[in-house]
Amino acid sequence: MIPEGAHIKGPAVPGIERVLTPDALEFLGRLHREFEPRRQEILAARRDRAARVAAGENLDFLPDTASVRESEWSVAPAPVDLDDRRVEITGPAEAKMTINALNSGAKVFMADFEDALSPTWANVVGGQAALMDAVRHSLAFTSPEGKEYRLGDHVATLVVRPRGWHLVERHLEVDGQRISGSLFDFGLYLLHNGAELLAHGSGPYFYLPKLQSHLEARLWNDVFLWAQDVVGVPRGSIRATVLIETIWAAFEMDEILHELREHAAGLNAGRWDYIFSIIKVFNARRDLVLPDRAQITMAVPFMRAYAQLLVKTCHRRGAHAMGGMSAFIPNRREPEVTANALAKVTEDKEREATDGFDGTWVAHPDLVPVAMGVFDKALGDHPNQKYRQRHDVHVTAADLLNFEVSGGQVTEAGLATNVSVGVRYIASWLAGTGAAAIDNLMEDAATAEISRSQVWQWVRDGRFDGGRVRAEVDQLRAEHAEAAELFEQVALSDEFVEFLTLAAYERLTG
Repeated sequence: MIPEGAHIKGPAVPGIERVLTPDALEFLGRLHREFEPRRQEILAARRDRAARVAAGENLDFLPDTASVRESEWSVAPAPVDLDDRRVEITGPAEAKMTINALNSGAKVFMADFEDALSPTWANVVGGQAALMDAVRHSLAFTSPEGKEYRLGDHVATLVVRPRGWHLVERHLEVDGQRISGSLFDFGLYLLHNGAELLAHGSGPYFYLPKLQSHLEARLWNDVFLWAQDVVGVPRGSIRATVLIETIWAAFEMDEILHELREHAAGLNAGRWDYIFSIIKVFNARRDLVLPDRAQITMAVPFMRAYAQLLVKTCHRRGAHAMGGMSAFIPNRREPEVTANALAKVTEDKEREATDGFDGTWVAHPDLVPVAMGVFDKALGDHPNQKYRQRHDVHVTAADLLNFEVSGGQVTEAGLATNVSVGVRYIASWLAGTGAAAIDNLMEDAATAEISRSQVWQWVRDGRFDGGRVRAEVDQLRAEHAEAAELFEQVALSDEFVEFLTLAAYERLTG
């Protein structure tokens, strides 16, 4: 029986009777009624803050929270199965990926309901069902060709990334309102699996995306406290790693950890969304035009400042500092492509390990041994590098805001790549696949956001005109008509579209 006020608008899909039980719907309804007003408040605060910066207000470390940055405190100690995180593999929350990732030899698998998942109703419900089985070690999958996949005896620790605060789940309404995608993903996973995970020596662990302030972290912490009490698991059972993937959050790392300190597991350098955030926040500045995406490496000064500040902040507070994703992936049919990918990934991971990161992300099982070898060498007998305090790092607001890229250029090739990647990724997303291998790189919503936002910025700045962009789009229109139309819409709009996925979600079928 569906609880009063809940309305499932999605069709019957596999797993729905297990996932959206009456108890689950009641819990989601209570979550929505308790926290939706505050979610709306933080979204309004985002808009107000963005308007102030567009009007000329400078970004800086917050004067009102100086005492938090200057005082000594630590987050809660890491659980045993989250203390060694030297390699984490990421991918969409679906059955085959979950089995392969948990069996990959990585220490952690981040099951994604956000940038790597196209949020069709079948995907979000099926993802929850797959994770329920994974937690109980009963997950199995048979491919259309008859190949069987099962979990091995030793699997990675499971961490789940719910959607960001700005996203909704249109297939479930509570009291006539769409429920938050964050609360939907988080609530179902905790309710169905929290006690089970704790009974087996693990816990409900999460990655939190797109945070822009410590007040948003405070909201998550209040959600955790409330939900643990209602579900009946001890406070502190939930552990959360926050992705620092907005320029706003880079100025509030200490404050974010402080708000979540009972539940905090670390911070992650979410590099691709971070670049997108810089373009978005400063989109009105004609003096800030970033060059081709390929030229914005982790070695450029503003990206190094951000990464090193993250390591220093985390280690001072006893939290894990997690590295980001190198987009290069191997191709088993093309040895040269694979050799290049392995070399690029090795270089990237060696830089992270040298900087003091405690672990890193990969997107493909074949890259697990590569990253593992780098971090095994760096960590030795230690589970992490928290003992490296990085007292030598001194990052100022000016360092974080110095977006100069020496020798950086906006090129015709860069325009063509952005349009091609953007249109083809959107086509994949609309077809239900949120992690797409394109030109030997693993693309997700974050890299697509960079592609379309760079094109928007370059047109606004006069580097290219709309006709030149449309000419590139036209080359893909015959094969990807709807995606081409959507890319053109967001890349050539008069006003900057805040999130591509918001525009695309209303076009998503299923």
